[in-house]
Amino acid sequence: MSSHSERNDARRGKNTRGPGRFPKRAEAPADDWLWGWHAVAAALANPRRAKPQRLLATADRAREIERRFGRLPALEVADNAQIAQRLPQGAVHQGVALKVEPLESAALEDFVAEPGAVLVMLDQVTDPQNVGAILRSAAAFGARGLILQDRHAPRLAGALAKAAVGAVDAIPTAQVVNLSRALESLAESGWRAVGLDGAAEASLEEALDGGPTVLVLGSEGEGLRRLVAEHCDVLAKIPMPGGFESLNVSAAAAVALYAATRARP
Repeated sequence: MSSHSERNDARRGKNTRGPGRFPKRAEAPADDWLWGWHAVAAALANPRRAKPQRLLATADRAREIERRFGRLPALEVADNAQIAQRLPQGAVHQGVALKVEPLESAALEDFVAEPGAVLVMLDQVTDPQNVGAILRSAAAFGARGLILQDRHAPRLAGALAKAAVGAVDAIPTAQVVNLSRALESLAESGWRAVGLDGAAEASLEEALDGGPTVLVLGSEGEGLRRLVAEHCDVLAKIPMPGGFESLNVSAAAAVALYAATRARP
């Protein structure tokens, strides 16, 4: 039977295990690291990335990295437990983790308005898993970029990058101060904004015209904020004959991106 000194003392709110038996997990904010093979490999392959600060990999992953990217000074061979110690609890790292400077924000001027071009704008969508899944769909359907408000969006690392499966480095992301002003600037460049709103009269199919389109999606529950909605050229809904009131925002983004793909000339 374990002694009191070897148990977690919930009353005191601290761990009273003997020293050295279980190493303390290192403090590792989720926005400091990328993990998962696809996310890390995409970052290493991206010429827009700064040099890695640290790259932890199991022996097998280290050999794979060297085959694909050559010798990297930042590479350190570590076992799975050692890698896990550098990451947030429960991170599924697949034998590799990378600490690197964040990507620089894209500029709105980088997004050229061409027939069939699609951008995605997120209004206060803050869940990293949702944003990561939206980036993955954006990459799959050939979107030109993602636009986020810098104060109300998760950083493009950690669990978000893992969910995006490499799309963080495939899709340029612009982080802007004000979404309404961003929509004004994009409109001047020839973009047309289609906001998704479950209460809209027009269907998404009716709203899409095949021209350069910004798909604007709001947070679950609150939807688009008033000023953002007012800066959209049209509001549209995704018809749902099955009777469910709404889709998860990442699922709605995937449906909207597919619809926009079909509307391309």
